[in-house]
This record gives sequence, structure tokens and C-alpha cells, in this order.
Amino acid sequence: MKVNDLTREITGAAIEVHRALGPGLLESAYEECLCRELDLRGIRYRRLWPVPLEYKGVKLDKVYQLDLVVEDFCVVEIKSVDALHPIYKAQTLTYMRLGGWKLGLLLNFNVEVLKDGGIQRLAFNLDENTEIRRQ
Repeated sequence: MKVNDLTREITGAAIEVHRALGPGLLESAYEECLCRELDLRGIRYRRLWPVPLEYKGVKLDKVYQLDLVVEDFCVVEIKSVDALHPIYKAQTLTYMRLGGWKLGLLLNFNVEVLKDGGIQRLAFNLDENTEIRRQ
């Protein structure tokens, strides 16, 4: 599976959830339903994945948790907010940098149509031809 195939699978699953539920629910509801949709599609993910945090050689006890890491390759941050402010993008990029991930999706389910402004794809030095090994 290539990078764009994975992105397409995740966004397709998110769009399916949004079509079924619509906007206005809590992030936790969308997360739960997105996980169910990924299960149905046979896509592996990890929930509430810890982000390593080290400062000047000391591993800190405070751990941040990602909403999802899909196929051990793509960070998925789920929001249900009025607008995707730049801080949400910065937060997701920071998680990606700290964990060494090159691909991220920022999903905002609190929109009328998810594909019209509810999806932001983020990447760091990503080779689009990278093969993602599914186990």
C-alpha cells in the first residue's frame, strides 16, 4: 500500500462516519466510530498512543497521547470544533516530529461536509512512493 492509498482509506472511513453521524458530537464519539469503521475495513490502528517527550536528555513523565496512529505510519488527530485554528495544525505537526512520523491527518468532524474543510493532510519529508507494510 502506498502513502496516498492509506490516506484515501482513512479519509474514506472518516467520511463514512461523518455521513452517518453528522456534525455536533463529541470528539470521543467520532473517535469510537472511526475505529469501528477502520476495523470493518481491516485497517490497523492504535488508540491513545503515547508521544515520547524528552527535554535536554531527560525523558519526561508527562506523556501526550495521539488519538490514533494508523498502520504505524499515519498520525490521526480528531477534532470537533468550530474551525481548525492554526494551533491544531501546529499541535499535530509537533506530535509527528516528536514521534518521528512523516504523515498526519487532522480531521474536524464539526463541519457540514467533511471533505470541504474538515480534512487537513500534513507531511514531513515524505516520499509519496513509500510502501506501507501491513501486517
